[in-house]
Amino acid sequence: MKKLIVIAGLCVFLLTQRPAQAQEFDAAFGVGTLTAPSASSATGNYAPQSLSGGAYPSFSGDFLFKGRLGVGGEVAWRASRAIYGAYQPYRPIFWDFNGIYVPKLGKFAAAELMAGIGVESLRAYQPFTTCGFTGCTNYVSTNHFLGHFGGGLRFYAHGHFFVRPEAHLYLVHNNVEFSSGRATRFGISLGYNFAPGF
Repeated sequence: MKKLIVIAGLCVFLLTQRPAQAQEFDAAFGVGTLTAPSASSATGNYAPQSLSGGAYPSFSGDFLFKGRLGVGGEVAWRASRAIYGAYQPYRPIFWDFNGIYVPKLGKFAAAELMAGIGVESLRAYQPFTTCGFTGCTNYVSTNHFLGHFGGGLRFYAHGHFFVRPEAHLYLVHNNVEFSSGRATRFGISLGYNFAPGF
């Protein structure tokens, strides 16, 4: 977790130190679903519980520099709680920070390729509230480091607005609560490109 904070801080530092070279800023909101190996495929220390299913809203943003390279980040979470082991309500949240490459594919389209790191945060909900120094919650979180690979195609529908079908692969370290450390999210996002003179 400390490494993730250091990398996120480095990205923020780089973005604030070189704003004159930024070519584009993009922001998007989307929805998709998650697929993962079935509960029956669990082996070794992995629990017989699949991470598949549910609707996953997401927010993403990126800064592109010269050469169509940049940095970006996104968050996707399960919209409704799932049930773990037939009794425990839970919700997974995926955070990631990426290097990104967005080559143009003509006047109205662009590819989007990304790779980075992040965190899978599993929130297990309790029937009571616990209060502490930072506030009150009704859940307990378990966090796992992850590697992230993603891609999509931007189709510019009108001016700076784009539609982006996308796919994301999460490789979650030590994800023993589920049948596998691998999960894939498929979805579609609506976004806006803030580039001057686009």
